[in-house]
Amino acid sequence: MQSAWILLHCGRTVLTLRTLTMFERRSLRLPITVGVIMIFLIVVMLVGWILVNTFALIEKPDAAPVYITLLSVGVVFLVMVLVGVVIYLTLSVKAISLNRRQSNFIDSVTHELKSPIASLKLYLQTLNRRQVSQEERDEFHRFMLEDIERLDHLINHLLEAGRLDRDPIDAEYENVRIDDLIQLCSQAVCLRYRLDPSTVHLDLEPAAVYAKRVDVDMILSNLIDNAVKYAGDEPQVDIILRCPNEKQVSVRILDNGRGIPVDQRRRIFGRFERLGLELERDKTGTGLGLYIVRTLVRRLRGKIRVRGRDNTPGTEFEVLLRSVPLSPADNPETGDASPDPSAEVA
Repeated sequence: MQSAWILLHCGRTVLTLRTLTMFERRSLRLPITVGVIMIFLIVVMLVGWILVNTFALIEKPDAAPVYITLLSVGVVFLVMVLVGVVIYLTLSVKAISLNRRQSNFIDSVTHELKSPIASLKLYLQTLNRRQVSQEERDEFHRFMLEDIERLDHLINHLLEAGRLDRDPIDAEYENVRIDDLIQLCSQAVCLRYRLDPSTVHLDLEPAAVYAKRVDVDMILSNLIDNAVKYAGDEPQVDIILRCPNEKQVSVRILDNGRGIPVDQRRRIFGRFERLGLELERDKTGTGLGLYIVRTLVRRLRGKIRVRGRDNTPGTEFEVLLRSVPLSPADNPETGDASPDPSAEVA
């Protein structure tokens, strides 16, 4: 029963997304075509106006002031019209792209909400109407708990995206041990995806930052979750924490996935942005995770970088944050860490 419902739901979702994608491509093609045609016509008019007035000026030098005035006024007017058309076309394309991303966001959120709710409903109906063994009952309870955690994760993302525009409260800032938080976040992600803890390899130095603990937790959780989600068939994630100098903390998160094309690496931090076609996506998500990460990192006056791995498939995210001195109780004697040249802030 559950498998049949899932197949039916997936079929309806694919059909809806295919229709929506075809409509979106047509809607974006039309303003671009009209804008290009208008720009071409204005340029032709501008060149023609210059040539006509230039030839008239050569043939009738006595009326030079008139033609020079007409030429100047006409060129200024047509250039202003050209600039206006270009600006309008740019804003139109941005508005349509934003609408497309918002539409994809609504589709993904709807799917992310309906799927666990439908699953919970089916499990509860089964438990209510049928006699099941204790082993099956425990398994149903485990599946229902995973669905609830999935809903909680989604709601946290939405709430976090909604509160990003608010000014942070200084009283909520504290010294946060980032190495301890990385361990907690990696354990939580491995539990969520039912992976062995060894999937995430940690190479950490003791370090602390002055920030809201929930903000740092959100940054690390999103990056580690993405690294595990988009890793290879046998996921392997490496997290390296270093202090290149006394004022900086560098967190590098590396995965063994397919990687991100160079020309797409800036786009991934946009709101509602997800790479690829909607019909080809096999990973869940809302397009808010990296937008939240970038916003929170900037709020902490840090930087985030993304690049490909050297000589191996995968992606590397690097977060640079301002560090604070560790308290004597939290500062074990460790050797001097060698600086990482790639972590220097440009």
